Amino acid sequence: MPTPSTLFRHLPSMDVALQHLEADPLLAALPRDLRKDAATAFLDMVRAAIKDGRINSEAQLADAVLLPQLAAFVRRAGQPHFCRVLNATGVVVHTNLGRSLLAEEAIQAVTQANRYYSNLEFDLDSGERGSRYSHVEALVCRLTGAEAALVVNNNAAAVLLMLATLCQGQEVIVSRGQLVEIGGSFRIPDVMARSGAILREVGATNRTHPRDYENAITDQTAALLKVHTSNFRIIGFTKEVGLAELREIGDRHGLPVLEDLGSGTFFDFSSIGLHGEPTVRETLAQGADVVTCSGDKVLGGPQAGLILGRKRYIDPIKKNPLNRALRIDKMTLAALEATLRLYLDPARARERIPTLRMLAMTHEELARNAARLARRLRRELGTAATVSTCPGASRVGGGAFPERDLPTTLVELQVPGLSPDELQRRLLEAEPPLVGRIERNRFCLDPRTLQHEEVPLVATVLRAAIIP
Repeated sequence: MPTPSTLFRHLPSMDVALQHLEADPLLAALPRDLRKDAATAFLDMVRAAIKDGRINSEAQLADAVLLPQLAAFVRRAGQPHFCRVLNATGVVVHTNLGRSLLAEEAIQAVTQANRYYSNLEFDLDSGERGSRYSHVEALVCRLTGAEAALVVNNNAAAVLLMLATLCQGQEVIVSRGQLVEIGGSFRIPDVMARSGAILREVGATNRTHPRDYENAITDQTAALLKVHTSNFRIIGFTKEVGLAELREIGDRHGLPVLEDLGSGTFFDFSSIGLHGEPTVRETLAQGADVVTCSGDKVLGGPQAGLILGRKRYIDPIKKNPLNRALRIDKMTLAALEATLRLYLDPARARERIPTLRMLAMTHEELARNAARLARRLRRELGTAATVSTCPGASRVGGGAFPERDLPTTLVELQVPGLSPDELQRRLLEAEPPLVGRIERNRFCLDPRTLQHEEVPLVATVLRAAIIP
């Protein structure tokens, strides 16, 4: 058996490696320095494999064997780190996979905003400087009944700006059962502390009464805050003070009532059998003075935080210098306006906004899509895998409707000699990565979150992972 030092001499030189890579048309656009760095990393891996005995013959180091491996390694290393992913998890608003998909109209608007100059902060009527917020404010107000509105870069920023403007240095009363933690370990009390507002907790975790708010109000109280528990539910022996009751308390004491809706929606999901998420319009109608919500969750738009409500409260929020640090860019504005315009026709919004369309899919439609996907996979994979369908459940995601499962039909795969965990690992390394889920010791695909045009690509990715 050759020694490691003998095998090291059979490694290609860096010049040979780079010449091979330069001849590969798939790597032509990759900068030479990146090709060289990746080639160095690959050769270091091979040396390590020689040292620990995983490579122990000259045949394993032949150019015909090693150079194609090098090219494949460099192609993977040269891919952008931020990339497309195939979502077969069934979680529609998947926080880790980019949340909501944009409607085609929003995508076109973003392209237009980037390809050409725009009237971002230019008033076409006066020919002078304008406000970027004017592009969506009237539209938001029309859709929700708000008197005024402002958009910032996410809902946490919206809550921060609202509290920093209206409550800094004073107390804000919140029920203990609403002190939620959102994604990334951000907690409502922490956001409040950063705003300069002083948290005043009332009630117990599971039960809060109107008298708890009444007893906590002092001359240091700035507002009553309601936080919609969109990412969890407390059930059993519970009680919360509703918005209408909070409005009555606020009126008696001359205090504004603020609500963080979290996910937030302009669409009445009860029309498709999903209950428990109040619309922004309903929340304002019930008496909230200021409401905040996200734009990229069940609203189905880009990442944004909407602040809307009574003009007397929104105007000072707009003037807060902190607003400058939290403002949205032209791409977000373009996508948000295009998304909101679709809501002017609720039926069209349900059809054109991907988040709404996926959530509204019927069980029959999902069963047909699952059968279609299963047939395609059987043709592609042949005897390499057993493909079947079974009932399952999708999730809304994004913190909305946490207690609700959405009926679906899953496509299950069993690959002889390949565990579900190993298949999952291979698919995460694919181009593009395919993310599914494992249930009952089988790898599963949920067609709810796969677009029709993605089915052929899913089949190709699976074939490459299962039949190398």
